[in-house]
Amino acid sequence: MAKKYYVVWKGRETGIFTTWPKCQSLVDGFAGARFKSFPTLKEAEAAFGKKGPAKAPVHKKAPKAKIAKQSIKSKSAPLTQEQIEAMSFDVKIYTDGACDPNPGEAGTGLAVYENNELSELWYGIYQPFGTNNTAELNGLNQALLLAKDKLASGKTVGIFCDSKYSIDCITKWASGWEKKGWTRPGGEIKNLDIIKPAYALYQELSSQITIHHVNGHVGIEGNELADRMSIVAIESQDENLSLYRETDNIPELLALRAG
Repeated sequence: MAKKYYVVWKGRETGIFTTWPKCQSLVDGFAGARFKSFPTLKEAEAAFGKKGPAKAPVHKKAPKAKIAKQSIKSKSAPLTQEQIEAMSFDVKIYTDGACDPNPGEAGTGLAVYENNELSELWYGIYQPFGTNNTAELNGLNQALLLAKDKLASGKTVGIFCDSKYSIDCITKWASGWEKKGWTRPGGEIKNLDIIKPAYALYQELSSQITIHHVNGHVGIEGNELADRMSIVAIESQDENLSLYRETDNIPELLALRAG
């Protein structure tokens, strides 16, 4: 993978940095962080406005209460298009689901980017009697299956999903449910037919992938395209996951009916 240079205009330190982990440590959880990657040092220097990386400024130690408050606030800050593009994953998989009405006809869509360029669109997993949650869970499960294939070819993968419910089911709650025999005191656990295989797959891949939550319908291109594909799935009533052939005209794709 080609070397990149990361400019941080606003973060725990500012300057030009040569690795994503260093950049990430400076901007993750930092409210209002501003950063971007560049292919050459010259471009990074021009963007930052001076030569070389900036030295870390000397800060007075903030009171503990103030740091805690800032940390709590920053956790809810949504990812932006710029922040996602700056992440150094070779492959970024966006997943979404739709249901019309809810419950009703449901479908799933995925958008796959390689080196921040759209490479694949997928649609399908049509359910005549589904819910928004089943469509979203199916999407995350399919994203994990795609991620497994990409990882096998030696690529790094990040998954981006706008369903907090689906992410929490797979990455947080399933572990406890499994230990209790897939039961919970509050009653039935819905959608276990999707959650169980998705959780097993997540356990297999968790050390190699990261699942990020993104807000839906805020203009993040990959999320918007995955949304359009979920509607294509409903309209086509395709029960399989199928490759969408026309990926060249992104404005035209975005003009399709939204979910």
